[in-house]
Amino acid sequence: MPLGKKFGFIATILLLFLAASCGSSSASSSSSLGAVNVLYAGSLVTMMEKSVGPSFTKATNYTYLGEGKGSVALANEIKGKLRRPDIFISADPTVNSLLTGQANGNYVSWYIPFASTSLVLGYNPNSSFAAQFQAAQSGAVPWWQVLEQPGLRLGRTDPAIDPKGVYTILAFELAQKYYNQPNLSAVILGSAENTAQIFPEEELVSRLQSGQLDAGIFYSTEVTALKIPYITLPDQINFGNPVDASFYSQVSYTSSSGKITQGAPIEYTITIPSTSQDPQGAIAFVRYFLGAAGSALLKQYGLTLLPLSIVGSGAPAEIVQLAQGS
Repeated sequence: MPLGKKFGFIATILLLFLAASCGSSSASSSSSLGAVNVLYAGSLVTMMEKSVGPSFTKATNYTYLGEGKGSVALANEIKGKLRRPDIFISADPTVNSLLTGQANGNYVSWYIPFASTSLVLGYNPNSSFAAQFQAAQSGAVPWWQVLEQPGLRLGRTDPAIDPKGVYTILAFELAQKYYNQPNLSAVILGSAENTAQIFPEEELVSRLQSGQLDAGIFYSTEVTALKIPYITLPDQINFGNPVDASFYSQVSYTSSSGKITQGAPIEYTITIPSTSQDPQGAIAFVRYFLGAAGSALLKQYGLTLLPLSIVGSGAPAEIVQLAQGS
């Protein structure tokens, strides 16, 4: 082939390649409306990653990017400018106060409580204490007596960074009252910051399933999602029944920083922080998450839906309409 024709042939091939590349890039960019970055309470990891995230992407054409961790830890990362999420889902309404107001960066001005859950005692069916847990599950023996057995490995989360860690401590204080066992909490938990029992929220389930723990304190949604055997705790101590709110309020926890958490029913909340890089994508996520399809998934994972209402001000008009049912 003459040199000129050879160069012409090569140039044609390069042009075709570039055209194809541009075409594929255009197609891929048009296939997604953008990415929605969701930071959420670690107790929701199975629901978010296996159901909500994929379903949201399929329904809206937005890419879902999620990460679960202790709610307080996530709030601290937002406040410390380490993370800039489009969505923040907490397992405790009071966590939003860490991001509210000028002193806290004005990251959150509103939120919606959307679902409630309760504390349960999950256990490993292969544990050497499994038979005793099964007896407690049937009501043959008190659950707390099983936890007092020497050598039993109990897991819970850190009250400094995770609301479930706080609820755990408060639940044992309520149990002392409910069962008239004044030393129950000290015998089973030791100190509030007992490092032998405390693990990151995102690791607690895997440690139980791998046999590193005999039992752990979980939300009911976690054990429902992963089919972990569990013991239901009485409403008076599981923080899952609004009817018992006055009994829950008899206990409180003061953190090392001086923050006081009063006992109250467990509620998950959702908001769009001011850090959102894609407000429209964030709105699309909230509308899907709290809409018919998302609500069906929440119920499927054992959450009890709450009537939608906005706490605070400044929510986008589309979210206000959603909460009002219009």
